[in-house]
Amino acid sequence: MPATPLEAEVLLVVATLGQRPEFLRQTLASIRAQEVVSDIVIVAPLANERVQQAAREFEARLLPDPGSLPGAINLGVNESPSSYAYVNWLNDDDLLEPGSLKLTTSALKANPLASVAFGACRYIDSAGRELWISKAGPWAPRILNWGPDLIPQPGMLVRADAWRQVGGLDESFSFAFDLDLLLKLRKVGPLVDVGHVVSSFRWHADSLTVGDRRTNIAESERAKRQSLSPTARKFTWVWESPVRAATHLAAREVQRRARKSAS
Repeated sequence: MPATPLEAEVLLVVATLGQRPEFLRQTLASIRAQEVVSDIVIVAPLANERVQQAAREFEARLLPDPGSLPGAINLGVNESPSSYAYVNWLNDDDLLEPGSLKLTTSALKANPLASVAFGACRYIDSAGRELWISKAGPWAPRILNWGPDLIPQPGMLVRADAWRQVGGLDESFSFAFDLDLLLKLRKVGPLVDVGHVVSSFRWHADSLTVGDRRTNIAESERAKRQSLSPTARKFTWVWESPVRAATHLAAREVQRRARKSAS
């Protein structure tokens, strides 16, 4: 039986279209392998038999896909009891590292004012081979307002009270809703680094943030501008072009490693 809301500290929402069942099972298995008790909500097309099977196998609740990724994540959180202390979401090809939830929950308990705990992220190819480790550490929150977003979303954990305080995800974003959330949460409380790799992000041809980098970058710039004061917004031209170039360069390097790994 899945843990009851009173037993589980953590709620994890897994959004999927059910098109990658082998990766979905790996994602769910990485959650169930954690030492920390968590409840899983899968948001997906209900008619997909493979998703139904995975939900039964991993004792997850199943909710209907509302038609957008941020909408699916918000639905998973909003349709769940408010008794969970911590929340986050995973895509159907993300993985939690062993001990991930223990590290992030411990960090939030040790830092009661913190709104988010995060760690490094391992980039992997479709076969699970390591390509890159994103590891900015404590510098990542300091440059969030103007630099690249170096806080990996898959392994971070959000204090549920802080999530509710900022209203969850802004569904007007298609790509940069995680950055927008982090910028808002940083105003609620510190973002703390646990100092370890806590997740894996699978890099492949149809990854959401890989397939439309230009829109992603444009949305990221919009989120950053919204978080700045009117005076600071006048100077965004100073850093936006260099950050844009650095983002493209990093993406090309990971893609190069992915091609080399596959060859």
